[in-house]
Amino acid sequence: MDETAQRLLGSATRLSRDPETEIDWDAPIGDGYGMSPEWSTLYGMPYWDELTEAQQRELTRHESASVATTGIWFELILQQLVLRDVYDKPARSAEFQWALTEIADECRHSIMFARATERMVEPAYRPRLLARELGRMFKTVATGESAYAAILVAEEVLDVMQRDWMRDRRVEPLVRTVNHIHVVEESRHMVFAREETRERLAGAGRGRRWVSALVIAIAADMIVSSMVGPAVYANVGLDVDRAVREARRNEHHRSLLRTSCANLMDFLGSLGLLTPAASRVYRRTGLL
Repeated sequence: MDETAQRLLGSATRLSRDPETEIDWDAPIGDGYGMSPEWSTLYGMPYWDELTEAQQRELTRHESASVATTGIWFELILQQLVLRDVYDKPARSAEFQWALTEIADECRHSIMFARATERMVEPAYRPRLLARELGRMFKTVATGESAYAAILVAEEVLDVMQRDWMRDRRVEPLVRTVNHIHVVEESRHMVFAREETRERLAGAGRGRRWVSALVIAIAADMIVSSMVGPAVYANVGLDVDRAVREARRNEHHRSLLRTSCANLMDFLGSLGLLTPAASRVYRRTGLL
């Protein structure tokens, strides 16, 4: 693991980004989408077709802000998981120093997301109370492969959608720049999370894998279901009940999620973490 950590430290030295200096925070905001419209929770549903283009753009801005806020929430969880994990490791080790480097990255990302959402929309979003309390419990008790695989789930889901958004010229330039910075730096974090998950599972028995698989799946459900909530539709002036119903039935959106998680599911399966119970949760969430 120290070899991987040493390599990632070198990558961080060469490729780390500074949103404070790389983003022109005073530049005027245009009228672009907040995400690729195809990623909207309502895209492909009758309600989407009834919206004007201006309403569609506004909806994607609020959805993007909500997703970014969910990212901040889980980055706070991630930082605490990693800090607990390296608490007793030697400070001179590459693994310890990489862990602090990753936390420094996440701090910059959270500030970047917060500033970007403030520029894009007026309301401040946050995950629902139940998710926040479950997250509070998870960050306190999760260890080993449960912690690192859950980190990987959050990073992988965001990575694929943000890669689409950063390339899409319909998307507001500020959002594209923020997503590009995040994608570049998160690629290192995902390498580390995969290596840690493999290492923690070495020699693990069937029972432990079954429990870990279910914990990871529940964490994934918590993350994905928190990305866009009813408040988004209310703030855009939509019929909340109808929007929620159509979002839940949106097979196009579920298909995008499944595609974005295909490599992740293959990885979890290769480690014995796609048990029948975990798979049922992933199917309900739309990731499998």
